[in-house]
Amino acid sequence: MAIFLQCFLFFLLSYTTTALYYCAHCEHKGKASYFSEDSALSSGSCAYGSTALDFNNGYLAAAASSLYGDGAFCGGCYRMRCKNKKICKSEGTTVIVTDELINNKTDFVLSRKAYMAMAKKGMEKQLLKNIGALDVIYKRYPCEVFDNKNLTLRVQESSKWPNNLVVKVLYQGGQTEIRYIHLTAKDGASAAFYLQRNHSAVWEIHNNDIPKGPLAFYFEVLQGKGTENSLVIAENLLPAHWRPGMIYDTGVQIREFTSEGCGSVHQCPDPDW
Repeated sequence: MAIFLQCFLFFLLSYTTTALYYCAHCEHKGKASYFSEDSALSSGSCAYGSTALDFNNGYLAAAASSLYGDGAFCGGCYRMRCKNKKICKSEGTTVIVTDELINNKTDFVLSRKAYMAMAKKGMEKQLLKNIGALDVIYKRYPCEVFDNKNLTLRVQESSKWPNNLVVKVLYQGGQTEIRYIHLTAKDGASAAFYLQRNHSAVWEIHNNDIPKGPLAFYFEVLQGKGTENSLVIAENLLPAHWRPGMIYDTGVQIREFTSEGCGSVHQCPDPDW
């Protein structure tokens, strides 16, 4: 009852879809299958487009709505192990979420490459022949697979300088969620202006008072319970005349583990998982 209440309270505070979404960084049992064509993941709900196929060397996945969290965990990484010890190796695979599963009975649908990576050497074809969904265990994990890439913003084509800014967040490598994004003038002379999540990894602001000079961005990252956030500051981000279609490196990285466990018995995360 205590674990349920803990997760339910988080649901109310952070608008997540299920209690499981809060405790996703703890180990869970589930089902996984694979796409016969990886190109299906290039048009995913996370709005990464063809860029997604370059993430993590193609080790990608679509996640159930409870794990997708209305896009809050787009770009999040999951470590996954197949439970069939005869054909699967113990270390499993790591995938990046680029899409949402709709009306699917599995927790994940992986790219073919990521799915085969769970197999022991020489057992790949046998794994692909597995009838139905594969039994797996999985947990959310920081994205080491981004090769030390910094948090990056892509200014979307729907933006119009200087007052209508729409950005896509790339390479959020932590085990945590970006809860809020706000900006100010780089010199701190103006008030803070909050962006709203449009969908998935896309955020936007439409305000005639947005500063016209270089902009500093502040990312509030969930660390534990609904009120526990950490602040990541990117002071040198967008130039005075940012342009649609351009990609801007924030110069910072988000690699945090969440500080909250999923109950008094199972504290998370386990770095040795």
